[in-house]
Amino acid sequence: MNSSRVKSFAWIFIALVLVGAGIWLMSSRPDAAPTATTAKPALTVSTALPALTRLPITLTANGNIVAWQEAIVGNESNGLRLTEVRVNVGDTVRKGQVLAAFAAEGIAADVAQANASLSEALANAAEAAANAKRARTLESTGALSAQQINQYLTAEQTAKARVAASRAMLSAQKLRLRHTQLLAPDSGIISARSATVGAVVPGGTELFRLIRQGRLEWRAEVTAAELSRIRPGQIARVKLGNGSTLIGRVRVVGPTVDQQTRAALVYVDLPRNGANHSAAKAGMFAQGEFDMGMSNALTVPQQAVVLRDGFSYVFRLNPDSRVSQVKVRTGRRLGGQVEIIAGITPETLLVVNGAGFLNDGDLVRNAGVTDKRAANDSQLFISLASVR
Repeated sequence: MNSSRVKSFAWIFIALVLVGAGIWLMSSRPDAAPTATTAKPALTVSTALPALTRLPITLTANGNIVAWQEAIVGNESNGLRLTEVRVNVGDTVRKGQVLAAFAAEGIAADVAQANASLSEALANAAEAAANAKRARTLESTGALSAQQINQYLTAEQTAKARVAASRAMLSAQKLRLRHTQLLAPDSGIISARSATVGAVVPGGTELFRLIRQGRLEWRAEVTAAELSRIRPGQIARVKLGNGSTLIGRVRVVGPTVDQQTRAALVYVDLPRNGANHSAAKAGMFAQGEFDMGMSNALTVPQQAVVLRDGFSYVFRLNPDSRVSQVKVRTGRRLGGQVEIIAGITPETLLVVNGAGFLNDGDLVRNAGVTDKRAANDSQLFISLASVR
């Protein structure tokens, strides 16, 4: 071996020694940056795969809760004094129940007078009938002139007419007497009352308002574009102000669209009984959803979605145990699941617990998949997609 080769090996050896010494010095410094093999995870997290879930398709709308039909109850007797009011606002009444009563003394006297007039007319009619009968008997004998016979026959017909008139008068007075008691035209709930004891009420004055049969309906406002998606018989869920929900059914879709608002009304029948029925009141504003069916959706646990700067993000776990912040577009929500419309694929492994504390590029320790069912559903989704 010549001297030049010996010198080359010597220089190479010296260089290796210097490099090793430098690495040792850098690693022994307290403030030295950790290497990939010695870096500590920022957080221990759990992960999950997106799941294939059946979610309902809904159409949200707003509207008012109103009475199905509101009957106006007024008096038919003119100028009578109101003596008794038997119901108040909120009372449930049945058809034919007495709501109020008027003074009936004067009308009762008129009924008695009409009875007497009828008795007198009947007596006169009996006498006239007897005279007409005798006149017919004597007609062939010539004892009575033709003029006298016609007078008796005419008197008989006149007496019968007076009996009919008296009977009609008696019926009219009895009807007035019945009108002294104001009856409910239908079963329902009293929604308004203006009747006051002692008032002399003109005929036709409104005294009560009645929600017929206690039926309420939700009149939802929907746009013209959404109107074609709604059919009679569809289910609607109406959310009340106290947080409860009523399940209604579409009765009819409005035939016209308002020219100002460009919205149409959809009439939804609300149940007349049930735990939450009493919470629904006519005049309330409510939000609801129409049930349009079901569809497949790619969902993730709600904890996996992080809201930052007005946008939704998830954290994808990479093979190097670092996370990547991915912007996604969310859709429907059901329970603790959120639909992801765009941004991830079914095989994307996502951080669930601890996602809100992470930043893009953080190193984490994976504690395992938290929802094996979600993983299985995701594989099913992949299989279905491959079949299609």
